[in-house]
Amino acid sequence: MRRALDLAERGRGTVSPNPLVGCVLVAGDEIVGEGWHAAAGGPHAEVVALRAAGERAAGAVVYVTLEPCAHIGRTGPCVDALLESGVAEVVAALPDPNPTAAGGADMLRAAGVAVRLGVLADEAAQQNRVFLHNLATSRPFVVLKSAVSLDGRIAAADGTSRWLTGNAARERAHRLRAQVDAVLVGSGTALTDDPRLTVRLPDQAATQPLRVVLDGRGRVPATARVFDGEAPTLLFTALGAASATRRALGEKIEARSVDVVAVPTAPGGALDVHAILTELYRREVRCLLIEGGATVAGSFLRAGLVDELVCHLAPLLLGERGRPLLTGDLVGTLAEAWRFEPVDVEVVGPDVLLTLAPADRPQSVPDPPAAPVAADRHTSP
Repeated sequence: MRRALDLAERGRGTVSPNPLVGCVLVAGDEIVGEGWHAAAGGPHAEVVALRAAGERAAGAVVYVTLEPCAHIGRTGPCVDALLESGVAEVVAALPDPNPTAAGGADMLRAAGVAVRLGVLADEAAQQNRVFLHNLATSRPFVVLKSAVSLDGRIAAADGTSRWLTGNAARERAHRLRAQVDAVLVGSGTALTDDPRLTVRLPDQAATQPLRVVLDGRGRVPATARVFDGEAPTLLFTALGAASATRRALGEKIEARSVDVVAVPTAPGGALDVHAILTELYRREVRCLLIEGGATVAGSFLRAGLVDELVCHLAPLLLGERGRPLLTGDLVGTLAEAWRFEPVDVEVVGPDVLLTLAPADRPQSVPDPPAAPVAADRHTSP
């Protein structure tokens, strides 16, 4: 099963909105076939493994990370292929939580095939946490990425933040972009850093994620690199600013390099993050990476919408005048602190990479009132 999990990982970044699935066929002590789901609409892992095994699949034990599907979608049901091949047993890590695809285990048992569920289930659930979250919530899985100093600053007092972390951490950030469906920043980051928000890796030709910009007041100019057409861009703006924003980006819209969507604003003036996630999910964004500054990070955190925190901790200090990870008050006492649990801790070059999940999802709290633009140059309003 561990081999099947390793194989499933090869589909990360290419199978969305489908789950990661790997499959291994074993006859006696020998692996006779293996495969993974490589792309949405492509053959499922079981079918790839069965093709590799050929006639040797008859009587084999199938190890697969997700219960074989029993429905006809973009491809045929995997249960039919398994039954036709004559396998003797199917061992699955997770039952399929999707009600439209579940039932494969029962169909296999009814046909006389032995079935076991739950082998390495925790590892499989962690691997497919995005897919499981999508089914449970019908919204994107939100990853907040930040690079911070030892004293919790994301930029120096003058707003400079290039580069807090080392080369290895920056390469890791590009690999993370390659694994998600969309990357989001606010207007402040777009103005200050002028990021491309694309995947640039020397050893990988990655599918580019959707670039998302939050710009409630139409501040980002058409000359910004995020509108360069290298990858699709979606700009969210306020209802009252939509017409002016569309006029300013007219040529980019006509060239199909950017799309503009107007959403309501929340109390305090910030764009409604719930409406933003609803629209992104409608566009098949299943995993969203937030790379914005303190205001954007705070908006999603205060709404209780951050599902994972990826923090690159740099071994340096910037002092109290440095730009903080969050703006505004969050809690009043230590007992009220928002707590996270470590998922992974890794040394990456000179930096420490922390992957954290909310220990208890906090109740949403309102954003602070919108500050003047000059007060938060590195982040969006």
